[in-house]
Amino acid sequence: MNMDTKVALVTGASSGIGEATAERLARAGYKVYGTSRRSAPSRQRAFEMLSLDVTSDPSVEAVVSEALRREGRIDLLVNNAGFGVAPAGAEESSMDQVRAIFDTNFFGIVRMTRAVVPHMRRQGSGRIINIGSVLGFLPMPYGALYAATKHAVEGYSESLDHELRTRGIRVSVIEPAYTKTQFDANFVQPDARLDEYREIRASLGDTLNKVMATADEPAVVAEVVLKAATAERPKLRYTAGAVAGRLRLLRRFAPAGILDAGIRKDLRLA
Repeated sequence: MNMDTKVALVTGASSGIGEATAERLARAGYKVYGTSRRSAPSRQRAFEMLSLDVTSDPSVEAVVSEALRREGRIDLLVNNAGFGVAPAGAEESSMDQVRAIFDTNFFGIVRMTRAVVPHMRRQGSGRIINIGSVLGFLPMPYGALYAATKHAVEGYSESLDHELRTRGIRVSVIEPAYTKTQFDANFVQPDARLDEYREIRASLGDTLNKVMATADEPAVVAEVVLKAATAERPKLRYTAGAVAGRLRLLRRFAPAGILDAGIRKDLRLA
């Protein structure tokens, strides 16, 4: 391998943000390995796909070992794999479902990071980019579990960046708002539904469909990932898209009461 070519590993790359990110990195000159738990659709790609289940320690260890066997190094890890639960009351998900979403959205990032960091430390360099969300700094009524995983990603990323930067490794988190992907089509339904929440589930589902019609394309997020990956002095947080940027500013400067009222108005909550 040409040592000027950097090696990237992107999780959840069979579609959406992960696929767009892997393609963008490949066009920028990275040697990219995308991963997916399920078989990816067969089509021409600028990167190679590897099988990975981020909830499995052996699977994570195997895919990192395979990338190292082939290339001898990993310069960039993009943690993108994740899923959401359809709009529902927090009490409508069993503890098994709570554990499942954390196991993928948060512990999956931890597993991948623990597997890759020792090799980056030995290299004396590396970048870890975690795909977060504006829901990592904002609340999401009837999406509490997903928001909780993204809040966890924010705290983990910031703490980790402080730990690793003196070893040549930087950590960044990307914060998109709504993005046009199959993510919402693959929502897991709450497994402990209550009739109490039937009307609000339907209402929020309609609201989400309308919002998604004007959402950003995955390429918007992919460009920000590339920016973070190649920045000489990377920032900890990058918003992706105009809506995400405005929400970050509102969270920082707007009085809490105004922001709270705005969230309830947008979601049509009483």
